[in-house]
Amino acid sequence: MIDEILKDADEKMKKSVIATSHEFATVRTGRASGAIIEHLSVDYYGTKTPLNQMASITVPEPQSLVVQPWDKSALEAVEKAIMQSDLGLSPSNDGNIIRVPFPLLSEERRKDLVRHVKKLAENGRISVRNIRRDANERIKRLEKEHGVAEDDGKRAHDECQDLTNQHIAEVDTLVQAKELEIMEV
Repeated sequence: MIDEILKDADEKMKKSVIATSHEFATVRTGRASGAIIEHLSVDYYGTKTPLNQMASITVPEPQSLVVQPWDKSALEAVEKAIMQSDLGLSPSNDGNIIRVPFPLLSEERRKDLVRHVKKLAENGRISVRNIRRDANERIKRLEKEHGVAEDDGKRAHDECQDLTNQHIAEVDTLVQAKELEIMEV
C-alpha cells in the first residue's frame, strides 16, 4: 500500500517536472524555437485551433521561424494570431509562408525573462511539494485506518521527502540551464 502511494507520488512529481520544462520552452530566448508559438490559438473557421495542428513550423536560421499553414486560406489568421500574442513578434506574410524574425533581446529584457523563468520554476516546486503533502496525508490515513506500523510510516515519509528533494533538484537544474540560455548573447 505504502509503495503504491510513493510510486504514484513519484510519477506525479515527474509529470510536474516535465510540465515545468515545457513551460520553460515557451519562454523566448532570442533564439528561434518552434515551441514558443506552436500552442498559439488560431481562429480557424470559427474554431480555436493550436498552431501546430494546422501548420508546419521550421527553424531555418537561429533568429527566425517559418510557419507554413497546410491550408493557404489560413495564412492571415495565423499571422494575426502571432501578432496578437504577447510575444512581441512581427510576422511577415509573403502569400505562401509566414516568416517570424526574432529580434535580439536587450539586457533588461533578458533579466525580465530570467525573473519569469524563476517564477515558473517556483510554481513547479510548489506543485512537487503539494504532491508530497498529499502523499504524506495518504500515508497518515493508512497508519490510522489500517494500523500500519509507526516505523513503516516514518520510513515512507522519509522516502517521500527524498523523492521531493530529487524532483526539486531537477527543477533547479532546468532553471540554471534556462537562465544560462537566456543570458547568452
